[in-house]
Amino acid sequence: EAHRSTFGDMLQNIRNTFSKAVFFGFTGTPIHEENQKKSNTTSDIFGNELHRYSIADGIRDRNVLGFDTYKVMTFKDKDVRRMVALEKAKAQTEEEIFGDPTREAIYNEYMDNEKIKMAGYTVVDPTSDTGKRYIKGIEDYIPNTQYETEEHQNKVVEDIVANWVQYSQNGKFHAMFATSSIAEAIQYYRLFKKQAPNLKVTCLFDPHTDLKTDTEKGDSIGRAEYMRLKEEGLTEIIEDYNQRYEQNFDKGSHAALKKDMSSRLAHKDNYKLLERTPEKYIDILIVVDQMLTGFDSKWLNTLYVDKMMQYENIIQAFSRTNRLFGPEKPFGVIRYYRRPHTMERNVNDAIKLYSGDRPYGMFAEKIDVNLQKMNEIFEEIKDLFRIANEPNFHHLPEGSEAKAKFASLFNEFNRYLEAAKVQGFRWDKIEYVVEESEDAILVIFDEAEYLTLLQRYKEIGKKEREDKVEVPYDLKGYLTEVDIPKINAEYMNAMFTKYLKLLELDSVQAEELESTLNELHRTFATLSQEEQKYANIFLHDVQRGDVVVEIGMTLRDYITQYMHEAENDQIHKLALYLGLDEKLLRTMMNENVTKKNINEFGRFEALKNTVDLEKAKRYFKLVEGKDLSDGRVKLEVNNLLSDFICSGGFALPELKLEDKKEYSQQQETLSLAAETAADYDAKK
Repeated sequence: EAHRSTFGDMLQNIRNTFSKAVFFGFTGTPIHEENQKKSNTTSDIFGNELHRYSIADGIRDRNVLGFDTYKVMTFKDKDVRRMVALEKAKAQTEEEIFGDPTREAIYNEYMDNEKIKMAGYTVVDPTSDTGKRYIKGIEDYIPNTQYETEEHQNKVVEDIVANWVQYSQNGKFHAMFATSSIAEAIQYYRLFKKQAPNLKVTCLFDPHTDLKTDTEKGDSIGRAEYMRLKEEGLTEIIEDYNQRYEQNFDKGSHAALKKDMSSRLAHKDNYKLLERTPEKYIDILIVVDQMLTGFDSKWLNTLYVDKMMQYENIIQAFSRTNRLFGPEKPFGVIRYYRRPHTMERNVNDAIKLYSGDRPYGMFAEKIDVNLQKMNEIFEEIKDLFRIANEPNFHHLPEGSEAKAKFASLFNEFNRYLEAAKVQGFRWDKIEYVVEESEDAILVIFDEAEYLTLLQRYKEIGKKEREDKVEVPYDLKGYLTEVDIPKINAEYMNAMFTKYLKLLELDSVQAEELESTLNELHRTFATLSQEEQKYANIFLHDVQRGDVVVEIGMTLRDYITQYMHEAENDQIHKLALYLGLDEKLLRTMMNENVTKKNINEFGRFEALKNTVDLEKAKRYFKLVEGKDLSDGRVKLEVNNLLSDFICSGGFALPELKLEDKKEYSQQQETLSLAAETAADYDAKK
């Protein structure tokens, strides 16, 4: 590994030991001229670069995620600038400055953003030995102690807690918090305990670190005070960890404690199924120069930074968040607090250096861009359905080309939606202010329209699957398995109640009755095609007077009842046709079964083992019109049962009975099915 840790004696010892070897060096963060160590670069030590596959290439190829970075100001820029300007003018207040031309000039210079930027920058200078000269920015004049104050630390904790549910997705993902020193890490640990006791926060640092090597701490506290603070903090952290997670670590087993924290954060070793017991999670791990390189966990999606970093340290630390997970994790989130403008410059410099000056795709788009893209795609989807004479999205457009286009657009829409959700998008908010601007983005779609489109998306390919035709659509499994909440149920039932009252009136206007019926039909859009079918059947029964609506029964109740009656009939038919255990089939139908979990605990195999192969052969012979081999019958049984269970049941194909004997046998079977179904309903 061609890392900076081998720049010293280690590499020389290796070369001396293996004097005739050829070495190939690999590193994700080579040292360049901009960040050289001891006047050496990786190429100086290990030889010329043979090939480069940069982090930017990995992000563009979707082997790792990009970054969504935020600079968070704990102090207002104008207040920071004023503080520096007063100090440089050697004054406590503005009153001391005005009237003194020298002080006025100094004060006004530091208050002018055109003359002195918030972050420093480098310019070309032929007179300098390096050919460059650094121009200080306002933040270069801020002492480290400014960021050790309670005011700053409270603002940091306040920001983390305020955004915790959003970024962690209600605790699903974990975060790391990189701090500048052990003393500050302990202070933050205690602040979280006080201000957010519900969060599971712990802390990790090297217990052998002394005051001289503790990053950025300087001489703000003495050695004795430092050692006391570190020892007391370490004891407190270990005792809290043992109590929360029922462990028994002590200072002597700190290495084992670190391994336990690492495994818990990565869901590895003893914690492979940790997501089933979220009470054992680590929500936030506070670190001081620990686990910011090498540590790997797809469950980590956010890094909070209250320390200064540059070049390779930025790339290594940020990369803790960019491991692939799924649609819920579209990028790694980074929020930094200390000298935010300078850190922004450092981040841009690091990205430029390690992307080969091709940073395209490394930074996630902000929420305003994602919402604008969603608006544009929604307009395209509306046009697609409008052309198909389905302006209310009640049914899918006809034709495989139109369906394929819709699937592609909806997939793209959801990619932006997942990103926007992490960035703060909510369905109850339609206007979003653009970052660092007074402009606003208005969302042109609502949750009801989205769920209607999601329902149509889930129906793509259903007919083709039932007809055993290859499905050519780009369908994402996680979308087809999403449960759709019935958010329109109350409005739908209100329209149903209004329609019933109008039916009972003798003098109702035909136009009003038709208008109410049309509006009621429009509320059916968020229902599945199957639910729409039974809703219309029920309405037809109401209009004919075949149903007397009971008080307290909603339209949704009747749809569910009609579907349940039809489903019971189909379940019983399928059990009889295949000769399988009906009780097992009903049990699986009542559980939330998907393609992924259908055989959980071997339940699907157990159901298939109850199938009567001879009955199944006879059934598929009648369906297919020919005899099938035992192997083919088993395959058909597997596919039919899987589709039937995962879709919640469907109407079985009508049998074409040619042979009189088979017809007679089948009639007896159907008669028995009807009797048994009636017995089942009566018992229930």
